[in-house]
Parts: sequence; structure tokens; C-alpha cells
Amino acid sequence: MRRWRGLEHLPGGWGRCVVTIGVFDGVHRGHQELIGRAVRLARQRDLPCVVMTFDPHPAEVVRPGSHPAQLTTLRRRAELVEQLGVDVFCVMPFTPELSRMSPEAFVHEILVERLHAAAVVVGENFTFGHRAAGTVQLLRTLGNRFGFVTDDTGLVSVTLPDQRNGGSDQVTFSSTYIRACIDAGDVAAAAAALGRPHRLEGIVVRGDGRGGKELGFPTANLSTAKHAAVPADGVYACWFGHSVGGVQRTLRAAVSVGTNPTFSGRERRVEAFVLDVDEDFYGQRVTLDFVARLREMVRFDSVQDLIDQMERDVAQAREILRTPEAGAPAD
Repeated sequence: MRRWRGLEHLPGGWGRCVVTIGVFDGVHRGHQELIGRAVRLARQRDLPCVVMTFDPHPAEVVRPGSHPAQLTTLRRRAELVEQLGVDVFCVMPFTPELSRMSPEAFVHEILVERLHAAAVVVGENFTFGHRAAGTVQLLRTLGNRFGFVTDDTGLVSVTLPDQRNGGSDQVTFSSTYIRACIDAGDVAAAAAALGRPHRLEGIVVRGDGRGGKELGFPTANLSTAKHAAVPADGVYACWFGHSVGGVQRTLRAAVSVGTNPTFSGRERRVEAFVLDVDEDFYGQRVTLDFVARLREMVRFDSVQDLIDQMERDVAQAREILRTPEAGAPAD
């Protein structure tokens, strides 16, 4: 898969293509359906499939300070769409100038003049152009004028059991819904919508040493990206991933997210106790795939009470990560 940043360096002789457009944060099951539709259409027409996304998130440019929690980094997004069979991952720098471009100008200058789109695949709620004035209907009208097909697909939804009343709820998969699940600590619901566990990436940094020196549970402390979607405070069973000599390695871990109230902590941290190994991961880029929430973050009356609970957490994490449905991620 080719990766472009902007359209300044399109290869010479670039012909027609099938384009799908969106932020695609999370590349969740709804995104997968949309992108899969674009890939199938491209194969039918013997054309390359281009996924167009934006960086930074458009909300941050239009309303500074409103950047939503980020479900996937751009690098991770590219990896996921490549697995779906996409030929080109195109990141458009979302600038104030681009935000002010009219829907008609966006279609003519970018989709027609530069990409030579033969078909454009979008979701039924897709909007584009200045003040999101462009609709799917306008895109279809412009497509008729400029010679491309507009293919809009419905949102992906599923009926899930409602644990509160024993009934069921119709849930539409969206990045907003998944962020809400993660913010509430419901990583199982987030995984159901994503089609895989929610992943947090970061660099291991030095902590205060308390986990190893006082408690006997040395942890790898993650420094995460500014807008990363960090789950609610609590303790989780996770897959811990890192690379050794270019080979990906996946280990079991019990992960604490929060301020460590037993020690009157104030700084919110993500700390992973990696099971069955005694290694220093300092300075390494690692990943955490959140499989299940074990408990909320609570304050204990004594250090020994905390240690006893941590031992139970580790045992529970080990048991959860032993089950087939919690199988280690393939990538």
C-alpha cells in the first residue's frame, strides 16, 4: 500500500480510482464495511482504491480545543486499512484553507482534477466542504456533472443486550459511541464495535519506583499521545505488545489507569504490570490492547490491603487472558 501526505506528489500518469473519504478514527466495524465496499467496487472496475483521511482532526481546526479523544494514531489507521485491501492511504493536511473550501471546489479541485475519481464511496451521513454544507445528495449531483458515481452506504448497527433492564438496545457503531464506551471503562463494548480490543500506544518512561520497591509489582509506565483515548480509571486485563529485534512479542499484563489514591497520587498514569517476565521496558514503544475491566480504582486502608488486591487482579487477568476469546492480537 502506498502512503501519501497531500496530493502534491501524485505519481505521473495517475489514472482513475475509487475514493472513500472520512476521518476513520478507530477503523471500527462501520468503517470496515464502508472501506470494504470501496475496495470491492475498485476491484470490479480494475482501479486502485484510495482512502482519504485528514490530519489534524477537522474539529481541532474548526473549533480549536475541541479535538476528540483519538482512538487510533495515523500509523495504526494506515496499518488497519491496509489489511482491508486498500491501495493508497492519503492523509490530507486539514488546514484553515481546506476548511474554507466550498463543497463544489472540494469536488472539482481534489476529487476530479487531482484524483480523477471514477466512484466516491461515503457513509449516508457524510458531509464535506465549508461549514459541512456538502451533503451526499450534492455529491451525487456533482458526480453526475463531472462523471463519477456516488455510492453511499448505511450505518452499521447491532442489537446488544441491555444489562440494566434485561432488554436490548439498537446500537449504531460510530467513533463517538466507542469513545463513550472507553471513557466509561467499558472496553468490552468498545471491542465489540471496533472488531478488536481498543489499543493504547506509548513510550515506557520512568515512574516513581513505588510499584517495584514497595509493592513487588514493577510496572512499565506509558507516556501516551496528547489526545489518546485512555480508558476510565480502573484495573484492566490487557495484551502488552513490544518489538524484540524486529519481531513482535505479545505478553499478558494487568494494567492500572488512574492516580493511585492509596498513595494520594495526583498525576493520572497508565501502568502495566507484565506477567511472567522480569524485564526493563524503559524507552521502548509498546502497545496495550484492553480486553476486560477488572475493577474500579479505589483507595485502600493499608498498603497490605492494596498488595492483596493486586495479587487477585493479577490472577484474574491471567485467567481472562487464557481464554480463547481473549486470544492475543495477530498484529
